[in-house]
Amino acid sequence: MKQSQLFAKTSKSVSKDEVSLNAKLLIKAGFVDKLMAGVYTYLPLGLIVLRKIQNIIREEMNAVDGQEILMPALTPKENWIKTGRWDAIDVLFKLEGAGDKEYALGSTHEEIVTPLVKKMVNSYKDLPVAVYQIQDKFRNEPRAKSGLLRGREFSMKDLYSFHADEADLDSYYEKVKAAYLKIFQRMDLNAIVAEASGGTFSKYSHEFQVLTENGEDLIFYCEKCFYGQNKEISEYKAGDKCPRCGAKMLEGKAIEVGNIFKLKTKFSEPFDLSFLDKNGKKKFAVMGCYGIGPSRIMGAIVEIHYDEAGIIWPTAIAPFSVHLLFLGKDDKIKKQCESLYNVLSENGIEVLYDDRDASPGEKLKDSDLLGIPERVIISERTFSDGMAEVKKRGGKEKAKLMKIDEILKKNLENRK
Repeated sequence: MKQSQLFAKTSKSVSKDEVSLNAKLLIKAGFVDKLMAGVYTYLPLGLIVLRKIQNIIREEMNAVDGQEILMPALTPKENWIKTGRWDAIDVLFKLEGAGDKEYALGSTHEEIVTPLVKKMVNSYKDLPVAVYQIQDKFRNEPRAKSGLLRGREFSMKDLYSFHADEADLDSYYEKVKAAYLKIFQRMDLNAIVAEASGGTFSKYSHEFQVLTENGEDLIFYCEKCFYGQNKEISEYKAGDKCPRCGAKMLEGKAIEVGNIFKLKTKFSEPFDLSFLDKNGKKKFAVMGCYGIGPSRIMGAIVEIHYDEAGIIWPTAIAPFSVHLLFLGKDDKIKKQCESLYNVLSENGIEVLYDDRDASPGEKLKDSDLLGIPERVIISERTFSDGMAEVKKRGGKEKAKLMKIDEILKKNLENRK
């Protein structure tokens, strides 16, 4: 893509009302636009990043036999009444439709997926089954001041699994836990699995927490094996011995990027999601629920991967692999730059080409703000030798000169 044709523009400042780092940087860099508190428009670059995050999640959910569906966001009151959550969930957006019918915008989808699966399951032979969706959720958050970390409308991947017994649920639960860790590793997030309250479902649920001074949560975790607990239910404090390996427990701020928990028969009983076992006896399916917020992950990555100049995107989710900058006025140099842009693009390399009529200083500053992993500069200083200046965004190493054909070769190898 040519930057001169990009719909969104960078800005030098944001509203003083913005207090979160992720919102400030994403708005300044032109990735999102704020409509109102907790609600954002994803601009072209932001949408590319969001979709890459969603696709990584989708790949790993498919790998654990999840089948993707898409459920309605508009849900009927009667389903929530059946589970007693119409009045119990205080962040539920409620609305009235034609004929005095009442509805809720989906804040979660247990009330919808359970009767759906009931239509498909009659026998133990129909289990286990796992379905997931990636869909916008709606929650009437009273304090939506954390950018993408706490929205009123946000992207969510929710996976629901259904099993014939708790042993099978336990086995699948561990499989998804491992898949979650793989998802976060692919996006350069070092997640700690922290025990949290299981509520009415089980003793513990599990949160995936990423350490950062900008975090909203407080966790205690082992310095060696990284066993962790959320402070709200923690049996430990900083300095205690880890119950698993005996090393020291530390305290740290963190951002929750995912959670999983065992629902057991909490929702299958109200909807009579039952089946006949091998002996022809009626049993209720036991359930698990597994959530990851792609938009929340996007905000968390910005809170962790940044410097004073802007965002530093991990390669796997960056909007482009290469940011190509033309610095100067010489038409010959510009033609060389456009030639490289065309060759990179034709070979499937994701490249943003800054062809704007702007000063070198403005282009370099915007490049740092956008955070694309590799910057390639062609200028009068390098052109005479057939070279370009290459630098990793956020890397400590200095920029180096490379022949233009070597740049292409390196990027092609990185794709393999």
